[in-house]
Amino acid sequence: MEDKTCLPQSDDNYETEIVRSTNDLPPAHDHYTFQIKNFSLLLAMTDEKCHSDQFEVGGYQWRLVLYPNGKKNSNGKGHISLYLEIAATSDLPLGWEVNANIRFFVFDQIQDKYLSIQDANGRVIRRFHKLKTEWGFAKLLSHDALNDSSNGYLVEDTCAFGVEVSVIKGTARGETLSMINEPQSNYFTWRVDNFTDLKDEFYYSEQFTVEDRRWQLKLYPKGEGTGADTSMSLYLILDDSEILPPNKKLYAKGKLRIRDQIHSNHLENIVEHWFSNPGGGYGFPNLLSMRELHDTSKGYLVGDALFIECKIVVISVVKNFSSN
Repeated sequence: MEDKTCLPQSDDNYETEIVRSTNDLPPAHDHYTFQIKNFSLLLAMTDEKCHSDQFEVGGYQWRLVLYPNGKKNSNGKGHISLYLEIAATSDLPLGWEVNANIRFFVFDQIQDKYLSIQDANGRVIRRFHKLKTEWGFAKLLSHDALNDSSNGYLVEDTCAFGVEVSVIKGTARGETLSMINEPQSNYFTWRVDNFTDLKDEFYYSEQFTVEDRRWQLKLYPKGEGTGADTSMSLYLILDDSEILPPNKKLYAKGKLRIRDQIHSNHLENIVEHWFSNPGGGYGFPNLLSMRELHDTSKGYLVGDALFIECKIVVISVVKNFSSN
């Protein structure tokens, strides 16, 4: 049995019409009932609204929001306003979105039936997101209909409202890019002994880890590229054991330093790069001239030992997320 009287009303963002149908069977989907005793006391309260406890459907937390005297800013005066609100949104991933099939109902306590309320156009799927966390009706049920004893909605000052909820599963994917300033364990020292005896073109330091990413330093004792035979070359390398997704880059900003072991007047240059290829590096082919390196007054090479330091001051961290 259906009440074919379609009433125009505001649903916060648009004008809609609702249709009411009476069913002998209880709601078919996951549903939640909000029973209220001494309803007249609720009508007299100062607060405009009250909430049900949270309940879980489809892996999400929900609650009903009831306005006994109507939602004022939605022209709900003289009616019961009822909304479904998605709760605990701080636990949801960035960019979350939930689509749900919803239908409200009022229990007829005399005939043991349910009055279902939905859009006249049959639109029951609602999209919940950060900017729209609740859906419902400002004019769910008039006070006149509620107080009409023949309807059975209010019996001995007790009434029961509810909602059917069916979450429509979809998949949302995304990522969070965080720029970490002064990450933990970001300092690495490499002692190079017997420097003047080094014969190979280049040498790698041991691995060091910053924010779960593995790095190395690559040293050309006699230079390379524009610094060949005139300068020492040094590069920050994203270790080749790292695996980056296609078209993904990793940002790092660091300080490459050659320690002055005598005067603490260290040579320091800033390296800043979006790394995309594991094993690839970025740095300076002309970091330190051979003349300055072997100048004992500079303090870089003492006892044929060279100290190279690296400090990562900023690094990017990407966390992927998905929700169903």
